[in-house]
Amino acid sequence: MSLSEQDQNGTNVIGKLHEEDEQLAKALQESYPFAEDEQLAKALQESCPSVEDELLAKALQESCPSEEDELLAKALHESLLESPPQYGICAGCNTEISPGKILRCMDAIWHAECFRCHASNLPIKDREFSTSGKHRFHKSCHKKPHPPICDVCKNFIPKNSAGLIECRERPFWKQQFCPSHEHDRTPQCCSCERMETRDRKYLLLDDGRKLCLECLDSAVMDTNECQPLYIEIQNFYEGLHMKVEQKIPMLLVQRQALNVAMDGEKNGHHHMRETRGLCLSEEQTVTTISRGPRMADNQFIDMITEPRRLIRRCEVTAILVLYGLPRLLTGSILAHEMMHAWLRLKGYPNLSPEVEEGICQVLAHMWMESEILSASGSDVASSSSSSSPSSSSSSKKGKRSEFEKKLGEFFKHQIETDETSAYGDGFRKGNEAVLKYGLETTLKHIQMTKNFPY
Repeated sequence: MSLSEQDQNGTNVIGKLHEEDEQLAKALQESYPFAEDEQLAKALQESCPSVEDELLAKALQESCPSEEDELLAKALHESLLESPPQYGICAGCNTEISPGKILRCMDAIWHAECFRCHASNLPIKDREFSTSGKHRFHKSCHKKPHPPICDVCKNFIPKNSAGLIECRERPFWKQQFCPSHEHDRTPQCCSCERMETRDRKYLLLDDGRKLCLECLDSAVMDTNECQPLYIEIQNFYEGLHMKVEQKIPMLLVQRQALNVAMDGEKNGHHHMRETRGLCLSEEQTVTTISRGPRMADNQFIDMITEPRRLIRRCEVTAILVLYGLPRLLTGSILAHEMMHAWLRLKGYPNLSPEVEEGICQVLAHMWMESEILSASGSDVASSSSSSSPSSSSSSKKGKRSEFEKKLGEFFKHQIETDETSAYGDGFRKGNEAVLKYGLETTLKHIQMTKNFPY
């Protein structure tokens, strides 16, 4: 090979080397970007969200209500005022709501005018309001100090001449009212003694007494209806080993008939301010209620009475009880009067009012306690017993309402806190003796000494 050929071959080899170097440099350049390319790549990376960013963005989007959600919320709010799909009872005035605009709030329905501020007594028309317990307020009223509201007239209880707020109350029922209502002939229920309020009228019995609707629910209205309860009281005494063998008539009567019978008693005993029961020992003709009244237009009508001649066959001719009282109060009165009968029939003469009325109240209290215990312990048992022959539906016995349970506690509380000498002090002394010595020993001591044991 000549020299020229060798040079030419060497040139070709060098050219190939240069070409390969250029390709390698180009590849290296593409694999290692310049600073500008790095900044561009970083910007692109930041513009593309990671998986975590996407999840966060989705959560934020779900937490922000859409326009459809806002419209739905507005529609729900406006539906507070709507035409009722069916009739109901207004929680404010306790009357039926007829078709029209009503308010659904606080788990109840209201006439718009009855949904009122507890402080100002003005209707709440704002979309927002405040509550405190069961009371509702305008937001502005809730922040202000205000005097108490009278439960009778629903106005603020006024200040007296000394500038102090003075109110009266029924502490057991937590009912407070203006002092003026004690003198303005505001009625009170003849059973639970709560004052009649301006927005809830009581029913007028024919003898002038007023009865609230809750007490009416278990009221015993005539002699036949009371017989099952009378049998219960007799069984209660038999359970105490104090059975009364004699068949003593029991009659439900009006207040006037009870007062006439009491005036006809020669051997009378101490009575409460309002006589509700009487144990007769004289022969008399008594007007009894043979059929109780019925309700019509929010009043009682069509009561049927008849005279009943009572013949003396033993020391007791009859037991009389005022009609129209709740079952528990009627039973308590029967238990009290039955003890008067037992004392007379078993030879306990000439006892002082404190001892005789006191021990009679002890028996009434014992019966009331047994009823309260049975109601709290077994509503099922009381419901099943209401279907038995000895306790028909006419006795008003059955599953107790919460109000009737509360009413039993009230009657028991009345016996315990009575302030009179014969009924109050007598009960407390008698009850203390029975708790200490037992009923049988206490009765034997009374028979021998005519006094309670100490």
